[in-house]
Order: sequence, then C-alpha cells, then structure tokens
Amino acid sequence: MNTSISSSPTRIALVGYGSMGKELERLAPQYGCAVQSIFTTKRPLTSATIQEQPFDVAIDFSIPTTVLTNTRLLAENGKNIILGTTGWMQHKSAIEEIILSSNTALVWGTNFSVGVQIFNRVARVAAELAAQFDDYDIAIHELHHTRKLDSPSGTALSLASIVQSAVQSKTTILGDTAHGRIAADALHVSSTRVGETPGTHTLYLDAVPDTIEITHRARNRGGFAIGALRTARWIVGKQGMMEFSEVFEQLHLRV
Repeated sequence: MNTSISSSPTRIALVGYGSMGKELERLAPQYGCAVQSIFTTKRPLTSATIQEQPFDVAIDFSIPTTVLTNTRLLAENGKNIILGTTGWMQHKSAIEEIILSSNTALVWGTNFSVGVQIFNRVARVAAELAAQFDDYDIAIHELHHTRKLDSPSGTALSLASIVQSAVQSKTTILGDTAHGRIAADALHVSSTRVGETPGTHTLYLDAVPDTIEITHRARNRGGFAIGALRTARWIVGKQGMMEFSEVFEQLHLRV
C-alpha cells in the first residue's frame, strides 16, 4: 500500500453509514481522505446540511430509492460523487442529465474493488479463449450475505455483460433458479444468500474433459472502500459521468 500523500487530504462526505460507511471512515486517513460529514436518516442529506461542513466529494453507499434525490441535491450544490449503491439503473438517464447540466462529476460502479477489476479483465480473456471452442459452456455464480438487496448482484451482472461481449452465443441472461433444462443461448447467473459473506463471484467454463473456475473472493469490505477512496482522490476537478472500470487504470497515479 502506498501511503505517501503529496497534497492535503480530499474532504469527503459519507452518504449512508452502514457497514460500508464505517469501513470508509476507518480507512479514509490511509488513502488521503478526511471525513467531514456523515449523512444518515437521523441527519438527512439536504441543501442546508450539505453546506454545514465543506467537503469536496460525496461517497454514496446508501439505498437505491434515495440515489436520484441524493444525486440531484449534491450536484445542485456543486459536489462530485462516488456512487457505490446498486439497483438504481432505471434512473441512469436522469442522473446523467443532472451531472452534465451541473458541470459536476460522478463515477459509479457495481463494485469498487480493485481486485474485482483485475478479475473482470482475467475473466474477459478466459471467455474470449473459451469462445473459440465449441466444447465449453459458461456460467456465473455469486455468493453474498443475507442482507444484500439485489440478486443477482450488480457485480455478477457486470461480469455477465463482459461474458456476453466475448461469447456471441450467449444472447440472454437467466438470473433465476433453473427448474429444468435451459436454452443453449442462456447465460445462467445464479445466486446464494447466506450469513455474513461479503461477496464471492465465480466464472465457470465447463466441458466434458474439465472445468475451469475463476473466482474472486472478498475477505472483507476493505477492498470496496479502498477503491472508492482512491476514486474520491481522482475525481476532484473532473466533470462528467463515468463507470469505475473506465477510470480504474488511472487510479495508481494517486494515493
């Protein structure tokens, strides 16, 4: 870990203070950030509370139903945003319009883990290689804690999109339990919810002679927090709406 900081800390606000919010607060000093404000249901995000303590970037790990309102309030007050909440994509066009019209910046991601970005790139190469042979079928499985709101996970669906771009024969996604034979053109994305596991994603390439499994297993929420904090440092002074994978390879330039 590179802990050398060549400039003053980036002042951040946390929107939501669950497990991820607490992990962001714990790791912020190690990654060049200082938590200035925390917004919760007891101290809601409003124009007045935004102005109480100056900050540069808001990191939103709240709930899907508040994302559109949060984005509008933050952008109207000139704040750049890291959006780690999932389940809001039905509002993507409206959010992009808000960001562009306010000349602010937003980086969103289904998963801010640096390890997941590496995993996705490895998975893409593997899927492209498997697609050259008729022998291999392909599937995805993800495992998360019981409190997770979406299923399949946003990370699994992003991985499915990567697979579909590499394997032309997989034209549809089956995101539910299969109760019988599935179509050859269906990419099965299955889910398990159990206990406290922070997240495991596996890509399966299966043929008669062998199975290849590529897995990313999160040990804790630190990986997600580190990626979000690195992005918070990067986004200062930027404009526009970007997905995390688009900026990932630039993050090593800063803490």
